Amino acid sequence: MNKIIKKDQFSEKVFCLEVEAPLIAHSCKAGQFIILRVDKHSERVPYTIAKADDEKGTLTLVVQEVGLSSTKLCNLNEGDYVQDIVGPLGNASEIKKFGTVVCAGGGIGIAAILPILTALHDAGNRVISVLAGRTKNLIIMEDDVRKESDEVIIMTDDGSYGEKGVVTAGVEKVIQSEHVDRILAIGPPVMMKFTSLLAKKYNIPNYVSLNTIMVDGTGMCGACRLTIGGKTKFVCIDGPEFDGDLVNWDEMFKRMGTFKNVERKEMEHYEEHVYPTPQPGQDVKVCAAEAQSTDAKAESNAEDDLTDRNAPWRAELRKAMNAKERKAIERVVMPELDPEYRAKTRLEEVNKGLTKEMAVREAHRCLDCAKPACVEGCPVNINIPAFIKNIEREHFLDAAKVLKQTSALPAVCGRVCPQEKQCESRCIHLKMNEPAVAIGYLERFAADYERESGQVALPHIEPSNGIKVAVVGSGPSGLSFAGDMVKKGFEVYVFEALHEIGGVLKYGIPEFRLPNSIVDVEIDNLRKAGVHFQTDTIIGKTISVKELEEKGFKGIFVGSGAGLPNFMDIPGENLINIMSSNEYLTRVNLMDAANPKTDTPVILGKKVIVVGGGNTAMDSCRTAKRLGADVTLVYRRSEAEMPARLEEVKHAKEEGVNFLTLHNPKEYLADEDGRVKAAVLDVMKLGETDASGRRRPESTGETVTMECDQVIVAVGVSPNPLVPNSIEGLELGRKNTIAVNEQMQSSRSDIYAGGDIVRGGATVILAMGDGRRAATNMAEQLLKG
Repeated sequence: MNKIIKKDQFSEKVFCLEVEAPLIAHSCKAGQFIILRVDKHSERVPYTIAKADDEKGTLTLVVQEVGLSSTKLCNLNEGDYVQDIVGPLGNASEIKKFGTVVCAGGGIGIAAILPILTALHDAGNRVISVLAGRTKNLIIMEDDVRKESDEVIIMTDDGSYGEKGVVTAGVEKVIQSEHVDRILAIGPPVMMKFTSLLAKKYNIPNYVSLNTIMVDGTGMCGACRLTIGGKTKFVCIDGPEFDGDLVNWDEMFKRMGTFKNVERKEMEHYEEHVYPTPQPGQDVKVCAAEAQSTDAKAESNAEDDLTDRNAPWRAELRKAMNAKERKAIERVVMPELDPEYRAKTRLEEVNKGLTKEMAVREAHRCLDCAKPACVEGCPVNINIPAFIKNIEREHFLDAAKVLKQTSALPAVCGRVCPQEKQCESRCIHLKMNEPAVAIGYLERFAADYERESGQVALPHIEPSNGIKVAVVGSGPSGLSFAGDMVKKGFEVYVFEALHEIGGVLKYGIPEFRLPNSIVDVEIDNLRKAGVHFQTDTIIGKTISVKELEEKGFKGIFVGSGAGLPNFMDIPGENLINIMSSNEYLTRVNLMDAANPKTDTPVILGKKVIVVGGGNTAMDSCRTAKRLGADVTLVYRRSEAEMPARLEEVKHAKEEGVNFLTLHNPKEYLADEDGRVKAAVLDVMKLGETDASGRRRPESTGETVTMECDQVIVAVGVSPNPLVPNSIEGLELGRKNTIAVNEQMQSSRSDIYAGGDIVRGGATVILAMGDGRRAATNMAEQLLKG
């Protein structure tokens, strides 16, 4: 929560807000920006920083009412709060002595250029500022600019102040009167384009600061991508400043109009989007049990007794039914929502969960192996026979206790982990040509039972050892690490860049597969165990690793994920309505964009193509189906090579998703507005086996053209360079991954890492396994002193 300290009105629709944000005020540099969310229903919008006062801990923002979010912000008053501010984001401006620099600011772009011209002036440059606006009222912060400029030229369209004319007339006047070494322009895109063209005419290096559409601002969604110098760049991490000569301005203009029609409709219902002003502490989540159960049996207290295979109760279970009888039991079938019904509901979970009777019967199938291979197949080494046998004897809370000894997120893993490729793939039943025990279903049952019983038990916590450790990112690896470290007595602080805890569990996985309420309960259990969480904090931007060390943190675990979306680098890929799966799912899952009462816009395509064959592709196409689209999944290999879970493929087909395998996009075609209208697809065939163990897809030379009005690209992600590149002395691996040893320790002895930032891509459970291994080894290192 960030309090508005001061509010001034510059003109009818332009306001100046001074807002508390001490960490950002301390760390921001000229040219950087922030992402702001007005209330819990608002979208995430980028704003430039006009001033930062480290002493007061405040930021000054100049905002113009142009749409729903900016109008809501401008309607707040002194003493009110905004929900979230995260930053500083983007790269700082290049500040050095160039000579004579012309700084051109148009409209509220004057506020954005102020800190940059100030820094340039302090660096010894001759700074000539050209301020432009339609009328005198739109020339803002003139006194501040004059203090830091050697000369100021003012241009107004109507001649009401300064000279009559547009900004380029003022800039050209300077060029013709003296030598200019550099030009920087910030303002409306058309103003920046023509300033850039003018500079190019005179062969003067020129730069512009782009303020594009964004969702997260850290490179995770790809919404801000533009073609710069013929290559796709992400404005939030590669910019915001670029060589003006290299910007594809036509693409910029079209992309800025992506949601124009949606925003117009939202403004027609403005009152429906206005919520009470947020206050500190009012939005803290308290995750209560969903239900109360009175039929839980009196259960064991000694944890050793719960997991001891030789315990009398366990031996008695083995005697009660022989192996042949257990093998004769058919594997349980997960109850599911009806496909026709569920394809129209976005928030109801498809898998309904096992009943007690179903869980107990399935638990009887476990042969309680003396050397259980299933445990070896589990990345977090859950004592699988022990928790299953507790279910068999109907000690469901004890089963949950066993799970929580090694897993921080059992209700999550029971839903989204690929058990069929891990623990279940090692089940002894498979060697007897029988279906594996449904370990994942049973894990979910035990975790859900505990939550719904209202008798959630915290794991054993060692006495505090007084050692502080930091966790970067609140995804699966970070939460797993945090859970293990707090049990070992460490003081654990988790720093999350987004406004919600959970990372990919929140923004990447739809609620019909993993409800947010389930994630919230798991997180709240960690909070109750003593883990501290801080949102809207980017390590490497808001706080540096060095500052963490200065604050007494002795160890740091980086679990920042692989949030950088991959694209295919084919013609037309930056057309409007072509987006990454990250952007699409973040808008719908995290920002609830499909809800008409929230502010974040989303285009609801009618004929949607989803490109890819993994679980994220399935999540995307099943989401689009629920939002009313005719959906086709396009995958370059055959279905047999598809990496998605078989259950997800089954569900997608049942819900009416069309599968077009052995096809691959090679080009996208645009309509007259720059929106995608069709995809040209290569017809593929399978060649020899490649490094992935699958047959390599090869083009046949044939193509087909498929009409569409939206494309969602789900062809993988890469590690986000934001955090790794901010840490001095950190050895990086392939594609900006963090290089670690077997103990998950990086080239810096105090920094460990795991999950996607190390692997480049991993399942939830593999990331959790990394977190556990890092916790074990860091704890050993730190406790040695």
